[in-house]
Amino acid sequence: MALTPASHRPARPSPVLPVLAVVALLALPVAPGDEGGAGPADALSALVVLFCAVRLLRARRRPLTRAAALILGLPVAGLALAALHAVAPGAGITGLGRYLQVFVLVPAAVVLLVRGRADFRLLTWSVVALAGWQGTVGVHQYVTGTGASYQGQDIRAVGTFGATDVMGMATVVSFGLVCSVGLALGRSTERERAFAACCALALAVPLALSFSRGAWIATAVTVTVQLILAGLRRALKAGAAVLAVGVVLVGGFGVGTTMLQERFDSITQVTDAPDQSVTDRYTMWTAAIDMWRERPLAGVGLKGFPEHRDGHASLALSSGSDIAGAGAAYRRQPLLSPHNMYLLVLGEQGLTGLLCLAGSWLALLACGLRGLWRARAAGGRGLDCALIACGLLVWQLVDFAYADIGGPSTVLTAVCFGLVAWWALVGADRAVSGGVSTVPAARERVAEGAAL
Repeated sequence: MALTPASHRPARPSPVLPVLAVVALLALPVAPGDEGGAGPADALSALVVLFCAVRLLRARRRPLTRAAALILGLPVAGLALAALHAVAPGAGITGLGRYLQVFVLVPAAVVLLVRGRADFRLLTWSVVALAGWQGTVGVHQYVTGTGASYQGQDIRAVGTFGATDVMGMATVVSFGLVCSVGLALGRSTERERAFAACCALALAVPLALSFSRGAWIATAVTVTVQLILAGLRRALKAGAAVLAVGVVLVGGFGVGTTMLQERFDSITQVTDAPDQSVTDRYTMWTAAIDMWRERPLAGVGLKGFPEHRDGHASLALSSGSDIAGAGAAYRRQPLLSPHNMYLLVLGEQGLTGLLCLAGSWLALLACGLRGLWRARAAGGRGLDCALIACGLLVWQLVDFAYADIGGPSTVLTAVCFGLVAWWALVGADRAVSGGVSTVPAARERVAEGAAL
């Protein structure tokens, strides 16, 4: 009986490569005069969404389960209502596009383009690599005095994002650190876990030099949660190692130790002796709450906070924040948001918008945690993906109490929401079933990347 030679089909490029390109574009420097408009990574993210839509049309199959579509599409209801109440039609369209990009379209595209845990880890390592690059630039800025201005010295690490987006590098580095911790606590090879742990410890340096209190708090909470979810024994061992290395790293900062200590101490002085930045934040929080009380259901409309701010803020609000260093000349940057995502949504979209957005996030968290427990019960298969996804979402939910969306780094937030959604809505089922998805066969074929 003649044996027919086995056909070897050439390996097809992963459909997740366009998403990797979006992450890579965030390594490019931002022009000093750029105030947070759409950049190259945002433009490419739109092409990624279009690419995903074309693949779905050619496949002619249902891309998501009803539950997944409901969870990902829930924010649309509140956004559409708030867009109708915008101050100007142009502002409503711009705001609607930004929110859909970050919380609906890009995350959905990531869910549909990631074929499995290998693609998930590839995206995760790309985030770690981006964080390493931005962190390296930030440390260089601190050492050479070429960073953003902080207390009269150009030492604040901001990476390639410049002085206009001082939270950009801190956000990217935090995402990389959270991903590294998840990889280190997973069930991969010992060498990979050791390398991921080294990456996490190294990223702690630029995170400290960012002088971002909100990022510090969110990262500390998230890493603690990841350690606890990985197991109490591993949490105690890892916590002791991190504490020991942290003491060594802080001791090696030299001159920066005093400034870091003052910045850290200021976290506990937000009520007793708040600095002007904290006072401004409290004032804008109060203004956002007053906007909500004025229009409790629909809010003042998308992009409406700057227009209504002065009518609700007290005289304690300053004219803006100082911007200087990192290639930018000194100027005052107006305060156009409350630096609290929940209050921004509440003020601009009302209770309807907040319930839709927060409901989507909490549903993803519940599904992600359920998948994590199931993965642990199944022998730890996919545990690293679970810890990364849950960690990224926890970090974002905590950080949203001190920050909101805006700036070039926001597109990375959208990609991370996509990673969270993939694990919560697709990946957990595959991990537990040993790689065989429990969702409908049509969804499985699309997610596995049918070639164009």
